[in-house]
Amino acid sequence: MNVSVIIAHPNIKSFNHAIFLETLKVLKSNNHNIFSHNLYKENFDPVMNCEELGFDRINNDLVKIHCEEIVKADGIIVIHPNWWGQPPAILKGWVDRVFRENIAYKFNEGDSGEGIPKGLLKVKTAVVFNTSNTPKEREIEVFKDPLETIWKNCIFNYCGVKNFSRRMFCVIAGSSLEQRIKWLYEVNEIVNSSFPKDI
Repeated sequence: MNVSVIIAHPNIKSFNHAIFLETLKVLKSNNHNIFSHNLYKENFDPVMNCEELGFDRINNDLVKIHCEEIVKADGIIVIHPNWWGQPPAILKGWVDRVFRENIAYKFNEGDSGEGIPKGLLKVKTAVVFNTSNTPKEREIEVFKDPLETIWKNCIFNYCGVKNFSRRMFCVIAGSSLEQRIKWLYEVNEIVNSSFPKDI
């Protein structure tokens, strides 16, 4: 399988990066073809400019590579922190510029954009790993878990990806090494079950 792995965290010493490395290790051992991207390291430009907006034109070579890979992907794993109940801006911009019309979705002929889109991605499984410093109960009760809605309903379901799962690890601040090792073991299990060995 072709699996796209995207990380959006500026600190390479973060737990997000530990998740990223564990994810790559499992996918490699399971013989998957990996499209791996660290958006901060790549200096991915998240700004959708006027020349791109509403057109099929892609005027950025890196964006073009990401678009070509997302079309080929059978699976996707996204790793990022929870910042204000949202993905980091660089990741939001990645969605804006890569999950674009006629690549990730399209509207029926004659529909000027007000109808229900048809998802174009061939991705069968999408997994999102989040980190947070908000306790899970507060995230759900007070904030209504906006990241679940964003990724499941607003992005992946919109683009035709039905098999979606998400795991948020919290509270990261002050967590022990022992706890983080347990979390990484869970990452290993999730990636293994979502993307088993490709024979």
